[in-house]
Amino acid sequence: MKLRSELPELTGATEWINGEVTKSDLIGDKPTLIHFWSVSCGLCKEAMPEVNEFRDEFEDELNVIAVHMPRSEKDLDLDVIKAMSQGHDITQPIFVDGEHKLTDAFENQYVPAYYVFDEEGKLRHFQAGGGGMKMLRKRVNRVLGIETK
Repeated sequence: MKLRSELPELTGATEWINGEVTKSDLIGDKPTLIHFWSVSCGLCKEAMPEVNEFRDEFEDELNVIAVHMPRSEKDLDLDVIKAMSQGHDITQPIFVDGEHKLTDAFENQYVPAYYVFDEEGKLRHFQAGGGGMKMLRKRVNRVLGIETK
């Protein structure tokens, strides 16, 4: 997915956990962070506290949506996904992408992966991997219009 690309429709979920949202719920309101993760991803588990901190810190200024991207058949067990989301305090809506429909729409190949969209739904930042939360914070701040040093 290229920068300035439009946020894809959030369709094709095998299930939603913690509530369901649509693209129209996210556009025009505030920027959106969409993060891809998987129950079998160690880096995702390590990064989750920082993602949650982000979600809580910017609760009023930023939409945060999680996408569970299975990496194998074992990752498709909804009970495991739900248990891990509770165990890691993932309270934001989770799009369970059991058929990789949203993963394909994003052309995403990585977990964890982070996509920051502005309030108009245009992609402003993408990054993948476990590190780099400082860079993600800087990009989110920029989209929010917050000056950082």
